[in-house]
Amino acid sequence: MGWDNPPVPWREFERRLSWGTGGTASVPGERGEPGGPPSPAGLPRPVTRLPAEPAPQPGLPWAELHCHSSYSFLDGASSPSDLVREAAARGLSALAITDHDGMYGVPQFAQAAARLRDEGISLGTVFGAELSLDRVPGGRTGIPDPAGRHLLVLARDPEGYRRLCRIISAAQLAGGEKGMPRYDEPALADAHDGHWVILTGCRKAAVPAALAARGPQAAARELARLAEAFGPANVRVELTIGDDPADDERNDALTALARAAGLDTIATSNVHYAAPQDARLAQALAAIRARSSLDEIDGWLAASGGGYLRSGAEMATRLRRYPGIAARTVELASQCAFDFHVIAPRLPDCPVPAGHTEASWLRELVVRKAPGRYGPPGDERVDGA
Repeated sequence: MGWDNPPVPWREFERRLSWGTGGTASVPGERGEPGGPPSPAGLPRPVTRLPAEPAPQPGLPWAELHCHSSYSFLDGASSPSDLVREAAARGLSALAITDHDGMYGVPQFAQAAARLRDEGISLGTVFGAELSLDRVPGGRTGIPDPAGRHLLVLARDPEGYRRLCRIISAAQLAGGEKGMPRYDEPALADAHDGHWVILTGCRKAAVPAALAARGPQAAARELARLAEAFGPANVRVELTIGDDPADDERNDALTALARAAGLDTIATSNVHYAAPQDARLAQALAAIRARSSLDEIDGWLAASGGGYLRSGAEMATRLRRYPGIAARTVELASQCAFDFHVIAPRLPDCPVPAGHTEASWLRELVVRKAPGRYGPPGDERVDGA
């Protein structure tokens, strides 16, 4: 071959490369096929049949325990209701919403799951949050990859939910700025009393971050610290399956750490959007959060759009190297799932005059009192006008 080779059509190029090595299935009209030119030496073109894809297995159980909704501002790309619909369509038995430092998406999440139940579809609801343990100057915006350590917490039961809400509220008040909570880490360990499950979390959580930066021994120390703080029975080592090139190497190392520490592993997809087609929206949100263009942030984006909800059949294929992990994940989800109505506050009815509902009476009071504070209607003005 040389620099002066004539142009070769892709089909002919593929035929020449595959000749004598098996190639791919032939196409009528090509060499060696009826109606096509003869192949070299008059021999038929070799044909290799690719093995058939294994048939999907509907109904394989799966539950997703690490999922960010759009209430993880500029990080999750799908609303809780969209995530619930996609989880039901993919046959999940349970779904956890684990937004950053808040339970903002819980009402919409619970209402969407309740609507499914009305349609005869059961989806267990698990409530959790991903806590930001470090105060990062400027918060999460303005930089491509915000620093800081994360701790992923799932509530085991309604009491765990209440304790998690209290600890987040205290941290938000102590922080003094929106999006800048300040957690008292010893108080976190004291607050759970067995009502939380701690997952080792994403790459910014203590164990995976130590593994990436300082190796297995440092990760083992962080894992031991978590187990000591929250109790071994309340800690699970999380393997993230997101189609990242480094997934297998990291997950193999985490599995070895879990085995050495006597802890169970579970798996998640660290979901940030409902379906594969939402990946571009998630990338755009990441660029907005970083105050950058898509071109500028390109090197910081995930290598593949793998942060979506997967079915049990899809996860079974990806988890073949980790026997039993899918069953453990589903079992943990079933242990932590409960309905929101058992934790919703039961506030007393507000007494209102006859002929009014609470909403209409509130509207009436606003009409009466607003002029005293803002002036008569039509008398609005803009400062400086």
